Parts: sequence; structure tokens; C-alpha cells
Amino acid sequence: MQRRNFLKKSTAATAGLISGPILASPQNITGPTIEKNHKPVKPIVICTWNFLNASSKAWEVLKEGGSSLDAVTQGVMVEENDTSNQTVGVGGRPDRDGNVSLDACIMDKDGNCGAVLALQNIANPILVARKVMEETPHVMLAGKGAEQFAYEMGFKKTNLLTEKSKQEWLEWKKTSQYKPIINIENHDTIGMLAIDKKGDISGACTTSGMGYKMAGRVGDSPIIGAGLFVDNEIGGATATGMGEEVVRTVGSFLIVELMRQGKSPQEACEEGVKRIMAKNKGRDDFQIGFIAINKKGETGSYCIHPGFTFRSYSEEGHVNNPSESYIKS
Repeated sequence: MQRRNFLKKSTAATAGLISGPILASPQNITGPTIEKNHKPVKPIVICTWNFLNASSKAWEVLKEGGSSLDAVTQGVMVEENDTSNQTVGVGGRPDRDGNVSLDACIMDKDGNCGAVLALQNIANPILVARKVMEETPHVMLAGKGAEQFAYEMGFKKTNLLTEKSKQEWLEWKKTSQYKPIINIENHDTIGMLAIDKKGDISGACTTSGMGYKMAGRVGDSPIIGAGLFVDNEIGGATATGMGEEVVRTVGSFLIVELMRQGKSPQEACEEGVKRIMAKNKGRDDFQIGFIAINKKGETGSYCIHPGFTFRSYSEEGHVNNPSESYIKS
């Protein structure tokens, strides 16, 4: 099942308007989700969806002995800079006022973290998030404050709205109502986790968020513990999908804590989704996808509806892994 079908489960109100690239396709799914390995796997990188170029870039860093932090930074930047990807970075779909705002966070092996929320006019929010982590006493900067900080750090003002995304937004405006629309997703976050040769874990997450969202809306992606969490003693997790539901369960933190209690990454991801569904009895009109990795390099993933995949790259190969789902069809 293609990524587009995954999105359609929660984009019925805007069906036909979304025409972004399909990042996962059946012919690219070449192996099963990894649950158990007999020996630690390092280095290794995993990311949400079939982001082949992003995972390749991260592996390039890891293979040369680079840190997991540099690997995830450079990996997700590939998608931030890809204007054909309308869900991340430059060219992302705008909010209802026509402004592109970006969210990102990053977390290193020592538990240091940084995030930017509702950042406009800056092409690489993951780099700004890293600067927040490394250059300030804070964890999160938002809106105009985040933008001003970026300029102070030497980032240049960039028009993030491409002509393609602008024209789609103008078309959307013809029939849309200016009020919250429940269960609209319209995006695919890239979340990435890596273990370097030293065995250290880092993670990054970046997105342009929900297409045609209300101005100022922020989902789970830049929220430490929700869209991303790393504990170097245990492992890491990251999420994609309807961010509001991930925030309500602090999903990525939950999955890491479940691994701390002895669950495998696969078991932890499954429990994370089940917790969300337990709080949404009678609903199946939204999507969540989790991926996780533990200290041994064992990985797992789980989603609500079929169609979600994740990329893994290690000495064992470069694989697009299909995810098992809570709903089977």
C-alpha cells in the first residue's frame, strides 16, 4: 500500500488536492520489520517513510566515523532542501493564510535537545534547532523569536513558498472553510534515529506540518517526548501522522520507557499505538506511525492503517521495511 493511501485515510475532506511525491511503493519494500538481532548492529540509521536519499546521506556520515548527531542532522536536511517534498522544509504546504511555517527538533546522546516551532523564512529548521541546543540555555524557541535567533546565527531569509505549493493553496481556498477541520493530516514528517560506531544514539525530526493548518498550529514533531525522544542508555523513538494524538500520549517518550521496561522496539511501538487507540474508542479516521531503535540496533515500527514504511541502513543493507498495522485492511 502506497504512502498516498496512508494519507487518504485521514484526508478525505481534501481528497484530490494532495499531489506530493509518493515516497513508498510496493516494489521498494524489500524486507520485513526487524525485531531481533543476534549481535549489536552499529552503525545504523532508520527514518520514517521511504526517504532513500536522506537515509543514504546519514549512512554516509556514519560510515566515515561521524557522530550520530551529525548523521541525523545532515540526513533530514536532504528532505528540508527538496522542493518536490511538500511536507518538509522549502516548498512545504502553507497554512490557511498562505504562510509556510516549519517545526523541528533534535536530541543528542547526552539528553541535550533543541527545537523550533512555527518558524518562517528559514530553509533549514533542523540547523536552527541544533543552534538552540548548542548556543542557548533554552530548549524551544517559537515564531518570530525563533526567526530572529536564526538571523543572529547567520541564517539567511528564504522564501519557503514555491509556486507549486502556492497554486495548490489558492485552489484549496476556493472551497475550504476557515475553521478547524478534524482529522486532516496532509503531511509526512521525517523522523530519523541513528547509532554511530561508538554506540551513541541521536535523533532528529522536521516537518512543515499539517497542510492548510490554522496559523500558529504546532503538532508533535518539535515537541521533545512526543515527536522524538532519545535515551542513550535505552534507545530512541520518533513519530509521524496526526500530531495532536501523539502529543496526548507523549508517544515517543512512552515507547522509550516501554523499552526500558524490557519490551523490544517492535513491542513498544505496538503498545504506543494501542494506547492511542484506547483513548479514541470508535475512531479510526486518523493515522499514526512510530519507529524505534534500541541500544543493540534492534528496530521496530507500527502504525494504525496499512501503508507506513521506514528506511533502515546498516552494514546489513539499505532496506525499506513495511510496518505492521493495528487495522489490517
